[in-house]
Amino acid sequence: MDPEEAADSQLMYSIDRPVYDEAFLRTQLLHRKENSTTLRQRLANHCRCSTEKAKAAVLTFLPILTWLPSYPVKQYLLSDVVSGLSTGVVQLPQGLAYAMLAAVPPVYGLYSSFYPVLLYTFFGTSRHISIGTFAVVSLMIGGVAVREAPDSMFILPANGSNMSDVVDVAARDAKRVQVAVVLTTLVGIIQFVFGLLRFGFVAIYLTEPLVRGFTTAAAVHVVVSQLKYLLGVKTPRFSGPLSVIFSVSAVVSDITSTNVTTLILGLVCLVFLYVIKDLNERFKKKLPIPIPGEIIVVIVSTGVSYGLLLSEDYSVGVVGKIPTGLLPPSLPDFSLLPSLVTDSFAIAIVGFSMGVSLAKIFALKHGYTVDGNQELIALGLCNFISSFFQTFAITCSMSRSLVQESTGGKTQIAGLLSSLVVLLVVVAIGFVFQPLPQTALAAIIMVNLLGMFKQFRDIPALWRTSKIELAIWLVAFVASVLLGLDYGLLVAVAFAIITVIYRTQSPKSAVLGHVSGTGLYCDVDEYEEAAEYEGIKIFHSNSSIYFANSDLYVNTLKEKTGVNPEDLQAVRKARRKLKEKANGSHSTPLKICAKYEEQGVTHEVLSHNNVAEEQRNGQLEDRHSESDLEEAVFIEPLCTVHSIILDWTSASFIDSVGAKAIKQVMKEYAAVDVKVVIAGCNRTLLSELDALQFFTGIVTPETVFPTVHDAVLRCQHSNSNSQASPARGTT
Repeated sequence: MDPEEAADSQLMYSIDRPVYDEAFLRTQLLHRKENSTTLRQRLANHCRCSTEKAKAAVLTFLPILTWLPSYPVKQYLLSDVVSGLSTGVVQLPQGLAYAMLAAVPPVYGLYSSFYPVLLYTFFGTSRHISIGTFAVVSLMIGGVAVREAPDSMFILPANGSNMSDVVDVAARDAKRVQVAVVLTTLVGIIQFVFGLLRFGFVAIYLTEPLVRGFTTAAAVHVVVSQLKYLLGVKTPRFSGPLSVIFSVSAVVSDITSTNVTTLILGLVCLVFLYVIKDLNERFKKKLPIPIPGEIIVVIVSTGVSYGLLLSEDYSVGVVGKIPTGLLPPSLPDFSLLPSLVTDSFAIAIVGFSMGVSLAKIFALKHGYTVDGNQELIALGLCNFISSFFQTFAITCSMSRSLVQESTGGKTQIAGLLSSLVVLLVVVAIGFVFQPLPQTALAAIIMVNLLGMFKQFRDIPALWRTSKIELAIWLVAFVASVLLGLDYGLLVAVAFAIITVIYRTQSPKSAVLGHVSGTGLYCDVDEYEEAAEYEGIKIFHSNSSIYFANSDLYVNTLKEKTGVNPEDLQAVRKARRKLKEKANGSHSTPLKICAKYEEQGVTHEVLSHNNVAEEQRNGQLEDRHSESDLEEAVFIEPLCTVHSIILDWTSASFIDSVGAKAIKQVMKEYAAVDVKVVIAGCNRTLLSELDALQFFTGIVTPETVFPTVHDAVLRCQHSNSNSQASPARGTT
């Protein structure tokens, strides 16, 4: 084939150059740029204010200014109005229901569905998520509120000896509201500060299997907490480790006092909501807006409860008094702060991770970007400012966000309108929902958790794809169910970090061989075409080298290459002793056998009375000794490997412990005449080695090569006495 035709049919990669090492690159090929900017100048440039910088800062802090001035009214307004009304209709019953999870009166759920949604419109970067109450966060708040203000703190003294203790519900609820408000204030401060410090990356530690296992466990907690409302039994609310077991045990032990009317009404609501949810899912493409099952249940059950006097005649638990109007702003009781710090960090991180993960999903779908740091700031401001108006911590809700997006919502104007729907109820018609049965709210909560329980399907999928991620999912689930959501999250994050350490401490390592006719080096155990060079071992490990895995790296290096300097030193020492003994006393000579094996070096020291080794013409021959005066001689080489190449193409960093370990092992091999060089080291890693003063003594830049092939050619050239001209390589 003509060379031009060959070039047209297949791209060719050909290079002919000298073998490079790091010393040559530093002195001849690469020269660092001179940085003339001083630290003072850089700080001045960073702090200098300009019109462009000020405008960018304002637009970053108030993202609404980036899209509201160019808002296409004719194209978007109708869609946003329909979406906002639909979302508000869903947000209203969920606000009432999730307040029960937060252990505060229902009206505070309405407050939490108004103020934060209004604020997020101005500060948030997502155009589709629905901010407000959320089951997982509400449950975490409720656990803290119950822990800090248990029923036992508010027992009223009984008037008679036969009367049971009575709980002062008003005082208890007031205290729990204080706890929830202070907790929300602290959550807002943490999220806001994290946003200013650009800590949006913390969400990466909450890997998807961890979040899904955690939220599934939260769904279990929520369902268990609603059993007593569904059955109409009076049991205390538990928090902390094993609270799920205590709650189930309390409900089961008191199940004989089930209110039949409450149970029937709750089951009817459950079935109705499940059917509506299924219809919305099946016909979501044909329905202009989803059927508002929650608001239908709220209206109908409220009407039935009011008409049949379920509370008075059948002892059905109802929502109770809902004050009309908004509360004036007030300062939280900051004396409660010290006991809430740990819980606030957990809630802040969970709330942010929920919000930013869903925001990124919608942003990817609709072709825009969200800023994780600004989302932290937005959530922080929503929680902090709203807490002065008696709200509890919020984040985005998956079910409401899907409603807002699927009904045509284009911007956060839809969220603004949904908050106005809630405001209308709070200031005008809140009293209408006072007869609303609690069992209906429990049904709404349970049905909304169906999506979370579907996450159990992750288990077989993860079993097939990644056992480690399956372990993270299971640990997050089991720990959160048994220990509570706060301690469970801590255990899950710790376990996820341990899996990372495990992976870096147990990297895959291999001995590489050259694929003939290419510049490629592959695992000799995996590919037939990969062949090792005689006398050269190329060791590859897909991990960085630091304090946690440096010993493992060195041990694996010796095992994989089959060259252990300690064994070779032992053989050399035995030879030296034998020679001294042969020179001094010619009795009981020793036979030394040093054998190189593929997986290691073994040596034997054997004692024979009538065996000696004798050197004739530079060759070793075994003969039966006839005289004790013959000397023991040795010509078998201790090791056939003369060079070891460490392939560092996968290494991204090294610390002082790792550098010392590598330097020590290079010295050990040099002592037994085995040269160790490094190949494929990136420039950042080289800078770290310079800072660690790695290149001193026997370790010099001449032992570092930019590619494995450069290192191979240099090792071959160094071992060949007949090659006088500079080595050149073609790849």
